[in-house]
Amino acid sequence: MAKKLRLKASIKRRSKKSMLVILVIIFAILINLSIATMLIFKGPSETFSNLIVSTLMETRRGKAIVELLFSQEELDQIMAKNNVTITNEITNYTEDEFIIDESVKDKIDIIDVSGDTFKGKLMIVYDPSRIDLGVNSILDPENISGHFVEDYVSFLGGIGGINAGGFDDPGGKGDGSIPQGIVIKDGELIYGTTETYDSVIGFNKQNRLVVGQMTGQQALDYGLVNAVTFGPPLIINYEAQPITGTGGGLNPRTVIGQREDGAVLLLVIDGRQTTSLGATYLDCIEIMLEYGAMNAANLDGGHSTCMVYEGEIINNPVSLYGEREVPTAWIVK
Repeated sequence: MAKKLRLKASIKRRSKKSMLVILVIIFAILINLSIATMLIFKGPSETFSNLIVSTLMETRRGKAIVELLFSQEELDQIMAKNNVTITNEITNYTEDEFIIDESVKDKIDIIDVSGDTFKGKLMIVYDPSRIDLGVNSILDPENISGHFVEDYVSFLGGIGGINAGGFDDPGGKGDGSIPQGIVIKDGELIYGTTETYDSVIGFNKQNRLVVGQMTGQQALDYGLVNAVTFGPPLIINYEAQPITGTGGGLNPRTVIGQREDGAVLLLVIDGRQTTSLGATYLDCIEIMLEYGAMNAANLDGGHSTCMVYEGEIINNPVSLYGEREVPTAWIVK
């Protein structure tokens, strides 16, 4: 009996010691994680820290993490030093129409693009009159929700397309039903108001891409036939917009641009994957300039980034669940 009692006491002491050791190990791990986190976000390399912060600020979960580590004032300062400088410049107004050679009117090129941190696809559409806008309310007026890019392509009888404008995303649970800012479809303002002021991206009656900060009324006055809201503008009137610091971090991107000959450039960059971390705004500007863009703007990216061609998604969306439902999409007919 005495031996059993001693054995129980010994086991109890060992259990307490083991538990204490486990708690010490857990505490040490937490301390090390805390130190590592502080070194990453507030360490000796300001450039690296800013890159991480600006990257995470464009993700829902990442934004929640950095908001625990920084005050809103600190985050505003970091983003102001690591982004695209927004100007009041707008694409020059012109009523000149593009003269598209008959030999290229049906031509579409799909090009693989890559950089040190990213891979993506560039679609070149030689005839800008083939670009149309898919909008959720037009696709399904009785049940206005977001739809997949393939749905817009199919509905409009297109051959390809990319996601377009942003949408309200309260708590990261938005379903693509409410577009951000304004949406113009077939010359009518169907979302937003004439007073709404934001970054607008659209095509006018002459199939010219117009980008810049403007009100809904200005967009109509510019003769925009189809337009969405997002940004920032990346190239305006052949001039790349100023980039500060890390230029928005590494993320999936969707960009639209246009060359002097009228050809439309549709770019998607994969991101948040081991094979493609993502691109900065500067990366996107450099690609657009390399392929001759005179105007270009950033569209909704992240989980929304998607390119469809001939009935298939040809990039690698970051979402584990595949393509995301969006309120608008640029369609190639």
